[in-house]
Amino acid sequence: MTDHAHDLDALREATDRLLSATEKLDDAALAAPSRLPGWSRGHVVAHLSRNADALVNVLQGRPMYADSETRDRDIERDAPRPQAEQLADLATSAAGFAGAAAAPADWSRIVTLRNGVTDSASRIPFRRRNEVELHHVDLGIGYELEDLPDEYTARGIDFLAERFAGHPAIVSTGVADDTGRFWTTGGGAVGGSVVVRGTAAELLGWLSGRRDGAALTVEGGTLPVLPPL
Repeated sequence: MTDHAHDLDALREATDRLLSATEKLDDAALAAPSRLPGWSRGHVVAHLSRNADALVNVLQGRPMYADSETRDRDIERDAPRPQAEQLADLATSAAGFAGAAAAPADWSRIVTLRNGVTDSASRIPFRRRNEVELHHVDLGIGYELEDLPDEYTARGIDFLAERFAGHPAIVSTGVADDTGRFWTTGGGAVGGSVVVRGTAAELLGWLSGRRDGAALTVEGGTLPVLPPL
């Protein structure tokens, strides 16, 4: 069962880590490339700020973004800003999300996200944490997948395994980490089944498109090619 209160506490900790790390960047470092193709670190930070605002919209019953073009345009507009402006926006938008999440609400209600995706409101804090944790890694400033809290990593694998479940291009796939935890995903493609094994960090990296899966082992076939998130 999703515990949104726990997730909000964990999100606050993740956000504090992100803010502390971003505070150490100067303008040149923020303008340098991130690990995401075509995006500077400034793009990543701008996206996180606008994502917080967008999730406030979701919690308050408004469209997450006006449209994809507006979302992309806002990120491009905000990416080149000086570090002080970026940091202030990141902190203010995070506080805005925390304030919206603190309002009395029915956390069991269904909300609508981008591209018509629906989910329980109770999962929105974890979705935000997912953005904060993975994009902190994407900044490429010393915070790696191996540094993520284990509790988050396991849930991140669970979240992505659920997302790819039944995907028509992915064979039935077991996902096993080196502590004995096991997930299943795929299952929509005609064919056999495979089991992918590795550390939790490597599995999360593969499922999230952050790593190529070269450190994983595959039983029963080849490593499935995952669609972009």
